Order: sequence, then structure tokens, then C-alpha cells
Amino acid sequence: MTAISLGPSPARRDTLAHRIRLLVAATITYNVIEAGVALTAGTLASSTALIGFGLDSVVEVSSPTAVAWQFSAREHAVREAREKTTLRIIAVSFFALAAYVTVDAVRALAGMGEAERSLPGIVLGALSLAVMPFLSAAQRRAGRELGSTSAVADSKQTLQCTYLSAVLLVGLVLNATLGWSWADPIAALVIAAVAVGTVRRSV
Repeated sequence: MTAISLGPSPARRDTLAHRIRLLVAATITYNVIEAGVALTAGTLASSTALIGFGLDSVVEVSSPTAVAWQFSAREHAVREAREKTTLRIIAVSFFALAAYVTVDAVRALAGMGEAERSLPGIVLGALSLAVMPFLSAAQRRAGRELGSTSAVADSKQTLQCTYLSAVLLVGLVLNATLGWSWADPIAALVIAAVAVGTVRRSV
């Protein structure tokens, strides 16, 4: 007779919820720092891509904050009740980011500003490319075992930062080495497209 799995035990659920809270706290902390650096460097360099990346970091703070709110409840039933609200917050955050970055990138391509070189932006992109995959994978594993759609969705948003970091690096490096200022707003448009694509897959 085959045993039927009923999912994690209550004790295991509490352990997984605690782990997710720790990962969310680490993600929020990193994203706050990332947002500050990106927005400052982006403003100084008039870089649409860096500003978009910084805004994405702000959005990524709202997402794990929503997940943290969900998992702040100790009762499993309350956490489940907060799931839909959390997913809506994540979705709205993604679309708001995409809309703003698209408008800003189109304005830059229309000649309303040219991005300068940004070494701090390049360093930030490389660092995020190394950090975000680890945080995303750890949260995804815990979320799947717990059966939490919002935790898995948030891990996908964290993973998105890896892709965006790669896009950001390409745009900034092309501008810094070849003087292709148009690569910056193009990178920003890719960031907006990735944001929309990720939310459609996640929620």
C-alpha cells in the first residue's frame, strides 16, 4: 500500500516559514542597498538603464516585504488567506516598473538625454549577477516544499534581477567601451520587457 504524502508536518512548515523570512530579510537588505547605489549612479550618469535597475530594486523590496507580511502570521490558515493579496502586490509592482522604464527609455532614444559612463554601475551589475541566483534558489526550494505560490513567485522576481544584471552590464559596458549611448535605453527597454514577462509567468 502506497503512503499518501500530506505535505510538510506542522513543525516542518514552521521551519520553512522561518527560513523564508530570513531569506526575505536578506533580499530586502541587499535590494535597499542596490536601489540606493543604482539610483544615485544612474542619476549622476543620466543612465536610464541604471535608473530602471534601481527602480526594479525598489519593486523587489515591495515584493519580499509583501511575502514577509504574509509569513509574519504564525497560523497556516492566516498565511494562506494573505496569499492572493501578496500576489496582487507583486503583479502591480512589476507592471508599474515596466511602464515607467518604458516611457523613460523612449524619451532617451528620442534624444532627450545621453547616458554617460558609469563604473559604479558596472560594479553593481556584476555583484548582483553573483548574489541574486543564490538568494533566489534558496527561497524557491523552501517555497516549493512549503507549497507557497507567493514565495515561489518572489523567488522568480529575485531571479529576474540576475537577468537584469546581465542586461545592465551589457548596456553599460557597450556605452563605456564603445561609446554606444543608445545601448543604455535599449537595455532599459529589455529590463521593462523582462519585468512584464516575469509577472505573467509568476501570477
